[in-house]
Amino acid sequence: MILRLRDRELDLSEPMLMGIVNATPDSFSDRQGAKDLDELTRLAEAQFADGAAIVDVGGESGRTDTEVVSVDEEIARVRPLVERLAADGMTVSVDTWRVPVARAVLEAGAAMINDVSGLSDERLAAECAAAGAALVITHTRARPKEKLFPPYDDVVADVLELLAEREQVARAHGVAGESIVLDPGIDLAKTPAESVELLRELDRLTALGRPLLVAVSRKDFLGVLTGRPPAARDPGTLAAVGAALRRGARILRVHDVAAARDYLRVHAALEGGRALEPERRLEGDLMRERA
Repeated sequence: MILRLRDRELDLSEPMLMGIVNATPDSFSDRQGAKDLDELTRLAEAQFADGAAIVDVGGESGRTDTEVVSVDEEIARVRPLVERLAADGMTVSVDTWRVPVARAVLEAGAAMINDVSGLSDERLAAECAAAGAALVITHTRARPKEKLFPPYDDVVADVLELLAEREQVARAHGVAGESIVLDPGIDLAKTPAESVELLRELDRLTALGRPLLVAVSRKDFLGVLTGRPPAARDPGTLAAVGAALRRGARILRVHDVAAARDYLRVHAALEGGRALEPERRLEGDLMRERA
């Protein structure tokens, strides 16, 4: 399966990692407070070095207990970072649901727009189409920044229905099929129990025929299961990554890229996807901790 992002293609025959860079002062899982451009650049560069194929930059926290930032503020937070990373040849996605922000970051070199609003503004798809950029369409029944838990007769069936309908809308606005990614929206307008159910039955979504992006990193359902705050949920995140991987996820959005990369390498060897060469041996400097 190929994902086309402007002038480049990603081969998704093996799963890939998407890192997370929050250019916000109020992310639910990062340290609180403002972050300057150099700090954000170093974080993005480290995630690429650790194995991320894409870094997802966000200028507005998805927290529902904080106010919506202005369009100008969101652009000011993300555009300089996108310009710098894209100029260095990195593949950058931007997490936004607003058309002016999408237009600004696409002009700055972003290769993908990650819309967690379920394509609430269809014009965003047209912006992606005009730039040849990829588009992530996420399932949610809530408006941006709204905390809502609607009743579902079958949460998986609802995800299938909405994503199929939104994909057709994106195509109607000119987005190429090879540039569309679908995200089931773990924890978005879903209770922890519904998120767990959705992950258990994720393979039903492969019938949609597009790559599945799964964002489970440090999510609320992990906090319910483990009793731990966001920054302590990385071990639980890896368990959820494994479940998503076995059920068809192709893009895994994570905070701790290095740990997820190690997980994917061991998983591939143990599940038969990538054999370990018989002649390989542990290098001497890895046999023990250094003094």
